[in-house]
Amino acid sequence: MAARGADEHARAANQQRYGDGEEVRRYLADPYHRTRRAIAVRLLTGALAAPPAAGTAAPILEIGTGSSGMLDGAAGAGYRVIEADLAPDALREAKTAVCFDAACSLPFRTGSLAAVVMGELIEHVYDPVRLLAECHRALRPGGVLVLTTPNLANVQDRLRFLLGYAPRHVDPLHPYLRLHIRPFTLSLLDRTLRTAGFQPIAARSNYVVWRLSSGRWWKSRLLARFAPGLGGSLVLSARRIP
Repeated sequence: MAARGADEHARAANQQRYGDGEEVRRYLADPYHRTRRAIAVRLLTGALAAPPAAGTAAPILEIGTGSSGMLDGAAGAGYRVIEADLAPDALREAKTAVCFDAACSLPFRTGSLAAVVMGELIEHVYDPVRLLAECHRALRPGGVLVLTTPNLANVQDRLRFLLGYAPRHVDPLHPYLRLHIRPFTLSLLDRTLRTAGFQPIAARSNYVVWRLSSGRWWKSRLLARFAPGLGGSLVLSARRIP
């Protein structure tokens, strides 16, 4: 009952904060998030086999698409894409859509999906291990999971913690990061994926970021390539172990 109450509270808080589709579109238009999403799509297509003949492929599920999914390119390449979200309004323009709560069981048969993609979702779920276990169940053997999540141990927050300040992702006063129930580091996400029955394939990040007091950002793609564990967002791909 306690877990269910926490899930319900998180669901209500997230719907209130992210219910404005226009705000979400502005968020996704930022180069920081465009890069994160582009990396996720590259990891997905790199891990999948070549698209089979039309109509014969197991589908790809994107959970938490919001008002703008990131797999339009994959659909254009011949993969079947199912968009999923908790909010029905977010799915109005989707070609194939399912509305469900990711904190509950996934409404898909065991072994029926080729891939699952989740962008900035897992940190909002009270029990991420249960969510990953459901993804594992619904994926076919060898199926691919790609997810992105903010990095608790980005370079600036590591220094902040050493100086006695709390990382931004555990700040209960932050306007939106306060809704991140389960923040991850790269090593913790890797370990959690393995616990849920996945074999990590690749780990990437979009930018190593330093936020200035003026409100401007300094960011580097080069550093993120060499040290993804210091980056702002973590992007990981993994394969379901049969």
